[in-house]
Amino acid sequence: MTSLFRLLPVSVLAFTLACQSSSAPPAPSPAPPAPPTTATFTNPLLSVGPDPWVYQKDNVYYYMSTTGGNITIRKTGKMSDLGSAVSTVVWTPQQGGVNQRDLWAPELFFLDGKWYIYYSADPFCCAGHRVHVLENASADPTTGTWTYKGRIANPNQDLWAIDGTVLEQNGKRYLIWSGHETEGAGTQRLYISEMSNPWTLVGPRVELSHPEFAWETLGDPDVNEGPEIIKHGDKTFLVYSASHCSTDDYALGMLTASSTADPMQPSSWKKSTAPVFVKNPEGQVFGPGHNGFFKSKDGKEDWIIYHANPRTGQGCGDNRSPRMQKFTWNADGTPNFGTPVAVGTALPKPAGE
Repeated sequence: MTSLFRLLPVSVLAFTLACQSSSAPPAPSPAPPAPPTTATFTNPLLSVGPDPWVYQKDNVYYYMSTTGGNITIRKTGKMSDLGSAVSTVVWTPQQGGVNQRDLWAPELFFLDGKWYIYYSADPFCCAGHRVHVLENASADPTTGTWTYKGRIANPNQDLWAIDGTVLEQNGKRYLIWSGHETEGAGTQRLYISEMSNPWTLVGPRVELSHPEFAWETLGDPDVNEGPEIIKHGDKTFLVYSASHCSTDDYALGMLTASSTADPMQPSSWKKSTAPVFVKNPEGQVFGPGHNGFFKSKDGKEDWIIYHANPRTGQGCGDNRSPRMQKFTWNADGTPNFGTPVAVGTALPKPAGE
């Protein structure tokens, strides 16, 4: 039998097919394409972020850096996703009724069942910056109430101080910071003092390091600052920043001690005569320093986070951006940070991400 469609004019045939199409149920929409997956990331992690710090707890990373006017925490399950992490302002001097300015280098710790933040600020008195302490009893440091505990300083040696960090060794706890020897002295030195609780120092302050090598004395004033602790095997390492941040030659130095030594004894520490992490001009890494450390999500890799400028001559401002890279360990147990990786280089994400 001859097909009906062959007997119909073209216009009628088109109309017939159109009617059939309109009465038929619509075809299902194709599934949206899966988002691209990648196993790499690139530096910088954020466009701005001087003095970066990372603390890990319960499979979560808490990131902080200098903002100047407040204290902010970014919370993320993956460090490679820091750029999209939720950012929460947890404290400002105005909220706390505290008169301060120029808030620098906050560091977060979980001690004795509570959260503590150590940060540097100018309290409009006392010849400039001091290290201050906040406390929060909430399970999540981005929630709850932060309480100002005051300045942390030795009663008879309350001098200019910044960049407080915590060392735990031999069952005791210590604060390490960068400060002046006397009021008005410009050179920044590294000091240590024992803590009786997270906001109180007891006993004397002891100098552990001062700028002495040529690579520590570039710019004005001479600087040792940003002390950070990392332990490995039977050693404790104090990694610090040297030379002034106004120079491209801001770099990392290192002190080494036994993990069982008395850290209050300067003789317990051996200072490296050469820097352990320096600029990479070809890779747009100028003035790398003020670092922190963290483990990969699977706990098997060691990572350093630090700030650097993307161009020469940018100094101490907000051009400093946070970068991170994996590092290894030498045969003698010391860290090998390698060379700062060039901006835009694809790097494998931390293991477990």
